[in-house]
Amino acid sequence: MVGKASRDRCRFGEAFGEKMAGVDVYEAVDSRRAVRAFSGEPVPKDVLGRVLTAATRAPSSGNLQPWHVFVVTGEPLAELKRRATARALAGDPGDEREYPMYPADLVSPYLDRFSAAAVQRYKALGIERDDPARPMKIAALNSEAFGAPVVVFCYLDRTMGPGQWGDAGMYLQTVMLLLRAEGLHSCPQVMWTMYRKTVSQIVGAHDGLLLYCGVSVGFEKEGVPWVRTGRADMTETVSFIGE
Repeated sequence: MVGKASRDRCRFGEAFGEKMAGVDVYEAVDSRRAVRAFSGEPVPKDVLGRVLTAATRAPSSGNLQPWHVFVVTGEPLAELKRRATARALAGDPGDEREYPMYPADLVSPYLDRFSAAAVQRYKALGIERDDPARPMKIAALNSEAFGAPVVVFCYLDRTMGPGQWGDAGMYLQTVMLLLRAEGLHSCPQVMWTMYRKTVSQIVGAHDGLLLYCGVSVGFEKEGVPWVRTGRADMTETVSFIGE
């Protein structure tokens, strides 16, 4: 995996043109996963700035660059966590969704993949599937951003369409891979849309922006169990046409 030693060797040149010694793209992709236990160790602001500056080179149809990003740390993040966690523990179902997290009528193989991953990831955190308090416990863990010291909130202008949502996804993937190059981990959380009004109060997002998701960022907490969720074999999702 890409560790702190590699991170120390990975410094972009003034125009991001220098070779990034010690960083392998395949390694970054393979080691990227949704971490759900962060150490809380502060992330240097210059590292975040370097990552987000480099990520501006992410693909963007028509060069619209439709993302609006808020990086929340310190006391503002602590206050957001307090408010969101209070809502979660009170059994608050959350704000009305502005877009569905998943299709209402998931079928196989998508439903099978979803169900298997959900059981794996939360069992590793000590939350069993038949626990009656499972939804509240999951919401509380998420609202604490799993202990991360940084959450990056990505918004889109409400006038944007499906193409720009795809741009935002490519931008965030670029951010998460660059974080691996810096020895950091992340966890994308659509859950934050459940508390979008609370998030907007903290970050000051205007009504013309729609919250896409939050991405928790930090160093992984050592000694916490985790499982690597499976992926469909490439042949299940890819077809080669031609020689």
